[in-house]
Order: sequence, then structure tokens, then C-alpha cells
Amino acid sequence: MPTLIIETNVETPVDQRKQILEEASSTVASILGKPESYVMVILRVNADMLFAAKDAPLAYLELKSLGLPEDRTRDLSAALCGFMEKHFGVSPERIYIEFASPARHMFGWSAGTF
Repeated sequence: MPTLIIETNVETPVDQRKQILEEASSTVASILGKPESYVMVILRVNADMLFAAKDAPLAYLELKSLGLPEDRTRDLSAALCGFMEKHFGVSPERIYIEFASPARHMFGWSAGTF
């Protein structure tokens, strides 16, 4: 159930979004060692956002996964920041990432929970 939410103020052409979503999905599966068939990615571009009183390119990401390894968040952050810099030109110091590892009973799927 890894879920990655990407919110950025960077405008992204519609014809590039599917490719970005696909690469984000494979990146999340790879860095977490989870099957891509369970990965969900949400992309919200051109959002009204401000960071450090500036509207220069920025992003907010949420990565949620059952059993997310807390001792690997630094590596996960580096991988996700690299992804954002490559695809959106957002500098790592303009990115916040929230990591979460919900309890199995607190994440629903297929009319039940994990």
C-alpha cells in the first residue's frame, strides 16, 4: 500500500504527467522493496504554494507505507528529492517530505483493511 502524494507549484504539461507518474511508481516500489502492483501515486501540479516567503519552485511530498523503515528515511528523502529535482527542477532545500507508517488496521483497501 505504498502511497506517494506529490504537490508542487511547478506547472507540468499534461502530456508529461503519465510518464512522471509511472516513474514515480517504479521509484517508490524500488526504494521500498514492495511490489509495484500495490503502489499508488497522486500528482498535484501548479498548486498555489509558498515556502520561505517565496513562490520559487517547491514541493511537499507524503510517503506512506505499512512497515516503512524509519531507519531509512534519510535514504528515502535523498531518492525522492533526486526524483523531484530531475522531473520538476525543485531544489532539495525547497522540499518537505512527510513519512508515515500507519498501523495495518488504519489503512483500508478492498472493503477491508490490511
